[in-house]
Amino acid sequence: MEIGQDDILVFMKQLTHIDKKGRPKMVDVSAKQTTKREAVAGAHIYMKKKTFEMVKKGKVSKGDVLSVAKVAGIMAAKKTSEIIPLCHPLNITFVDIDFTLDAEKNRIGIKSRVKITGQTGVEMEALTAVAAAALTIYDMCKAVDKTIIISDIMLMEKSGGKSGRFKRKR
Repeated sequence: MEIGQDDILVFMKQLTHIDKKGRPKMVDVSAKQTTKREAVAGAHIYMKKKTFEMVKKGKVSKGDVLSVAKVAGIMAAKKTSEIIPLCHPLNITFVDIDFTLDAEKNRIGIKSRVKITGQTGVEMEALTAVAAAALTIYDMCKAVDKTIIISDIMLMEKSGGKSGRFKRKR
């Protein structure tokens, strides 16, 4: 199957962050309705058993890993537009980060929840929050475990806006 110039033009018209000349642009949300919007994102971080136990017991030399990671995730959500080029700066009304410790898999689950009443969603803020929290855990534990794996960064659910509700099937 051959892709022609017309096919490419149709595809490009569907991309909201590309102008008619194929250059990046920020989407104009000024005409969009203000609604309550929420996004939940998740991630996992795997580590050696020894590292997991150190985090769990608060024995990592750099300090309370999960508390620092929580603050990092919250701060990252608020700064998303500064690191993701075409994101709108938002007046976020709520951010929270939760951790689930899974001793069987030596895994920490990370979940962020971000809320806003606005004209655009907060999916990128939720995703950025879990990524920053995971990177912070890595940073605080890398002296004892360089094999740490960050994985499964994903949008779990979102609500509000024109596209409505999304919930990932488990």
